[in-house]
Amino acid sequence: MRKFGIIGVGHVGVTVAYTLVTKGIADELVLIDKKEDKAISEQLDLQDAQARLDTSTIIKIQDYSELKDADILFLTAGKVDAAKETGSRWAEFEYTNAIVKEVAPKIKASGFNGVVIDTTNPCDAITQYLQKSAGLTTTQVMGTGTFLDTARMQRVVAEQFGANSKNITGYTLGEHGDSQFVAWSGVRVNNHPLVEFAKQQGKDLNYDDLEEEIRKGGWAVYKGKGYTSFGIATCAVKLAQAVLSDAQFECPVSCYNEEFDTYIGQPAVIGKHGVEFVNEIKLTDEEKAKLKNSAETIKEKFATM
Repeated sequence: MRKFGIIGVGHVGVTVAYTLVTKGIADELVLIDKKEDKAISEQLDLQDAQARLDTSTIIKIQDYSELKDADILFLTAGKVDAAKETGSRWAEFEYTNAIVKEVAPKIKASGFNGVVIDTTNPCDAITQYLQKSAGLTTTQVMGTGTFLDTARMQRVVAEQFGANSKNITGYTLGEHGDSQFVAWSGVRVNNHPLVEFAKQQGKDLNYDDLEEEIRKGGWAVYKGKGYTSFGIATCAVKLAQAVLSDAQFECPVSCYNEEFDTYIGQPAVIGKHGVEFVNEIKLTDEEKAKLKNSAETIKEKFATM
């Protein structure tokens, strides 16, 4: 029985739920939201869809005790409008901090002992706060972090060469926020090192401009539709599937870094226990300095919680 819980069924949460149900990934799904009528309506809508699906999912709502035997729990609550004025994910901090204070004791009391995947912003700080507050291990709790920012990097780089974004490899690292950076030294296009490939193709790339486009990718989506949902929900479900199948899937997520004593976007291997291990990669001295700066940025703001 593959059982999932989702706390927060706004744009991201409901997209995760829809994906889990329509793709037949979930046998059982628990939806929890501060607005009970929202949880009820989404339950009914997803139940209506099942008469036309080849799979079935039991959908329950508003019951934390049902999380006891859940395999995976998504925290997808947030208030993206709070960031509208500043353009910073930290603008949601006060709101999402309060959410964790409310839900973490309930998660703990439920007896939940699975894997948590957090999408809530500011992702790195909230993921760490949730991990500590819910009494779970750092292995069990991860955030989507720069997994989405890396996908944006793949898209932006692919557009420069008319390539398939799936054939772009490498990482966006650090904070899921303004201090993130692309580790350009490891980016490859069709398995060719980016810098060399660009020269061969006669491309004079402005890496600062590309990085800014990647960093502001979420705001570009927000500007048109008022929120982001498809990209982040796809990342969250991909991580959940890696846990369920013990895929030993290597990707950048927000997880605990022992050196910096903080959650931060970094390469890790995801399997049945959650974060199986952090995957150390080679970085240039400049990239190491950027990672340290990003970690210090997260820690400084986390200390205000």
